[in-house]
Amino acid sequence: MAVVVILVLLAVGSVLFHLLSPWWWTPIASNWNYIDNTITITFWITGIAFTAVVLFMAYCVLRFRHRPGNTAAYEPENRRLEGWLATGTTFGVAAMLAPGLFVWNQFVTVPQDASEVEVIGQQWLWSFRLPGADGKLGTTETRDIAPENTLGVNRDDAAGQDDIIIEGGELHLPVGKPVKMLLRSVDVLHDFYVPEFRAKMDMVPGMITYFWLTPTRTGTFEILCAELCGVGHPQMRGTVVVDTEEDYQAWLAEQQTFSQLSASSETRAVPEKVCSGFPSGIATEQGTGASALFKEERECFGPAATTVAASAAQ
Repeated sequence: MAVVVILVLLAVGSVLFHLLSPWWWTPIASNWNYIDNTITITFWITGIAFTAVVLFMAYCVLRFRHRPGNTAAYEPENRRLEGWLATGTTFGVAAMLAPGLFVWNQFVTVPQDASEVEVIGQQWLWSFRLPGADGKLGTTETRDIAPENTLGVNRDDAAGQDDIIIEGGELHLPVGKPVKMLLRSVDVLHDFYVPEFRAKMDMVPGMITYFWLTPTRTGTFEILCAELCGVGHPQMRGTVVVDTEEDYQAWLAEQQTFSQLSASSETRAVPEKVCSGFPSGIATEQGTGASALFKEERECFGPAATTVAASAAQ
């Protein structure tokens, strides 16, 4: 009898915990409420299945408990029961998959009027590139990545000269307008994730991945890396600020283009927050293992550290 009580309490407690729990998603700030809906549908289907199975176990323990003199009935198969189980499982899985396929179709179908923003992940900071006055991004080359050109923008491509470059700073987006996020990594796997936007995507070296979203409310939101990328992974944070159109245009006018940054002879300063969270002088070199996960002893991490070291040498 104790087992029956425990099983019933487990089923009831699980349902109450789900319905009354104070822990839930952060308020959404994009058009991807469909993602929340698919997760909710999955919760309900799996929750009903879990509750039914646990209560059925409790019923079986109570109904078919051992009694002196009783022998177990031998029934190696039951086609009727097998049919019901197969049918119920099929409909349950289809009900969970169908909404996801519908949302995925929307997820990969970018609106034609969406603007483009390139997000570059590198150990361990976020950088961004926006189209300039010509409205399109220039090409990039891995071989062009250098301390003075950490994003690898092709210097011979005229379309890239007016690209707006933001290294280790805040990304601003206009509210209510669709944006296609082009994702690129220059070293290891990263994952661009803003919890309030719901949408996320892996960043794979050698590939350009993407997703799109429409910010639906103004505010400041934190960028996280959702893919383990080395010792600095927990501190790989950034900021997205969703502005009104007027504030966004004012911010945009203050940013520097690739040609302006290239023409500057001064070494660009690294924002302090790029280095924050990393204890100074921690040696992380290892003789064996995945060398891409480790950097030599330095004050800051990422490509910005090279600039800092060069400035100190001068």
